[in-house]
Amino acid sequence: MMALAIVKPIEAPKEKPEEFVSPPNIITTPCDPWPRPYYLEDGLRKVRPYHFTYNTYCKQRWRGRELLDIFATEFRDRPQEYYKDAIECGKVVLNGKKVSSVRQIVNNGDIISHTLHRHEPPVTARSVGVVHEDNDMVVINKPAGVPVHPAGRYNYNSIVEIMRAERGHGWNPLPCNRLDRLTSGVMFIGKHPKAAEKLTDQIMARTVKKEYMARVIGEFPEGDLICDQPVMQISPKLGLNRARASGKDARTIFKRMAYYPPKEMTNGVDPEANDARSEQEKMRDSKMAWKSKRGHSIVRCLPLTGRTHQIRVHLQFLGHPISNDPIYSNQRVFGPLLAVGDARSDEDENIIAKLSKMGKSEVAEATEYHNDMMEEYNKKKAEKLTGEKCEVCDTPLYSDPGPHELGIYLHARRYACQDGKWDYETPLPEWALPPPGKDGPTVTTEETDPMALVDDNGQPMLNGDSSSVNSQTKHQKPLWTMPG
Repeated sequence: MMALAIVKPIEAPKEKPEEFVSPPNIITTPCDPWPRPYYLEDGLRKVRPYHFTYNTYCKQRWRGRELLDIFATEFRDRPQEYYKDAIECGKVVLNGKKVSSVRQIVNNGDIISHTLHRHEPPVTARSVGVVHEDNDMVVINKPAGVPVHPAGRYNYNSIVEIMRAERGHGWNPLPCNRLDRLTSGVMFIGKHPKAAEKLTDQIMARTVKKEYMARVIGEFPEGDLICDQPVMQISPKLGLNRARASGKDARTIFKRMAYYPPKEMTNGVDPEANDARSEQEKMRDSKMAWKSKRGHSIVRCLPLTGRTHQIRVHLQFLGHPISNDPIYSNQRVFGPLLAVGDARSDEDENIIAKLSKMGKSEVAEATEYHNDMMEEYNKKKAEKLTGEKCEVCDTPLYSDPGPHELGIYLHARRYACQDGKWDYETPLPEWALPPPGKDGPTVTTEETDPMALVDDNGQPMLNGDSSSVNSQTKHQKPLWTMPG
């Protein structure tokens, strides 16, 4: 007779349940003023100071760095001494908690919170123009000098918040394309995520043609020019980019629409015979090489890639920077040659040091700053530190920006879908029109259209030689490639 044994089933080892890791703590400002604290004064939209908390996830380039070092190198709004004090007294915290030292290391996933009494710079009081609107999208004409998103010193004085203030607190504008703060022109604002995602995908896939207008110093060459100099970011803190062989690929097509010589060069008048400058002024001007580039040109620009400041950098490299560009047309930063054809890196540290002073101890001095027609009042009226401090938070205060600082002569005039389904454009900006008493184009023409130089895939129509265009329209000259 066989005995039976009871065998207990073998239990599989129990897996240790995953522990839930709570997300880092963030700080929420105990107020969200509504209506927004706007007021209009002297042609400017201003914001009354208010308390606000920035919450920022650790960026990749911040990983492993000390907290104070991040603030000192990434943000130029306030001096390093302010950030040191803010960390030590708990105005700046990490993951919702005060740190024990300004040398606290920041790691991936950390959240930095900074609570402060916020002073926003003024922007133009000009309204946000509407080019087209339907159930999915608002196409706007962005005014110059207004940032798209809240960033840096700007929050409520941004396109997103201005439109929200106009349409209701619950309205969520979704920008689909990017324009620099100083640039004006066509922008797409999605009304819902699906519409915004669809258009953003088209732009990222480079199936959208973009045309910009620029006003540059001197007589820009006639014909069709292409600059394919790579562009590299030199200083994220200052927003400085330069032409560099080791930078990212960048290509822009340029076509001159008009050239306007200075007043003394018209009607056959000898400018030397009517030179009313003093000897001191002549000596000053002799040190400014760009002064030999008389008058200004209106140029149509077609960027085939989308690098930051691409058009501005390429125009500077070609020797015809945008005449009121506070960075790339600033002789105090780049010297009298304004870095024409310069792709070297040996002067970068010097350039960064000079640029960091602009708007603090010095006024940005673009070439337009020397325009004889510019009122002396506007030359002196510029945003810079006043020496005064806020009574609430002891923040150093800035003066209001001058009219010449509210934007640059760069305008996104037209965006068009390559398959022809949509095409939106704005009128020419006022600065692109003929000066008083001079003849010139007041509308764009097909003859100067840079979009005629690219195929349906958005690429230059080349005839096998990268320095020429397969011309299919009348009056087009060979495409000239700036050597890189």
